[in-house]
Amino acid sequence: MSAKESLGYYGQKKHKPWFDEGCSKSLDQRNQAKLQWLQDPSELNGDNLNNIRRETSRHFRNKKREYLKDKIDELAMNSKNTNIRDLYGGINDFKRGYQPSSNLVKDENCHLLADSHNILNRWRIHFSQLLNVHRVSDVRQIEIHTAEPLVPHPNKRYKSPGSDQIPAELIQAGGEILRSKIHKLITSIWHKEKLPDQWKESIIIPVHKKGDKTDCSNYRGISLLSTSYKIVSNILLSRLSPYIDEITNELYPLNC
Repeated sequence: MSAKESLGYYGQKKHKPWFDEGCSKSLDQRNQAKLQWLQDPSELNGDNLNNIRRETSRHFRNKKREYLKDKIDELAMNSKNTNIRDLYGGINDFKRGYQPSSNLVKDENCHLLADSHNILNRWRIHFSQLLNVHRVSDVRQIEIHTAEPLVPHPNKRYKSPGSDQIPAELIQAGGEILRSKIHKLITSIWHKEKLPDQWKESIIIPVHKKGDKTDCSNYRGISLLSTSYKIVSNILLSRLSPYIDEITNELYPLNC
């Protein structure tokens, strides 16, 4: 059984988490009362609509107050238990509030693009210009022993998966059976000397920094790679790291 069938996906956060089934029923009653008043704008139907509107608004306010109280209690509990991640996440949610999302971007001539095909093509051009830069660099100027690793540590959690949609937590919890499967996959790749096509794909997520949200230059791109590929990369890095300084010193000895 696949992870999708056994575990499913995380649900998206709702814009109004406090909006429950009771709120939905109150909203339906208000809409029904308004429809009845539009069909027969009598004084009786008008009074009924106003009363239901007041009751619906009161019900919404009470639900929102209950939700905010629960969130404040949750923040206090996270602070008491030193659950820093959830504490700061909740505080940031309060600070940001609701922010409507927009996919509109500007082209090279500052004209807004609304068509999805043109928007995707604009992002493709933007990141191609950033990533596909042809330049010659002197290898001797690179400080290999102090360079930051390009792949996050495999034990880090809460990382977005790549095109395989497999989070690192799933592999960590897979046990010996899953590790054996991954080992067979890596062994097969090593003998065939060919990576799976999916490992060559990278999903680029634009993250807004500041400024105009329709300007592509105000975003930084985050590349999401396959989790299995990152495991192999970390294995190779750990195997090669002890030899890097030795090989570098032989190729480019320091002048004494």
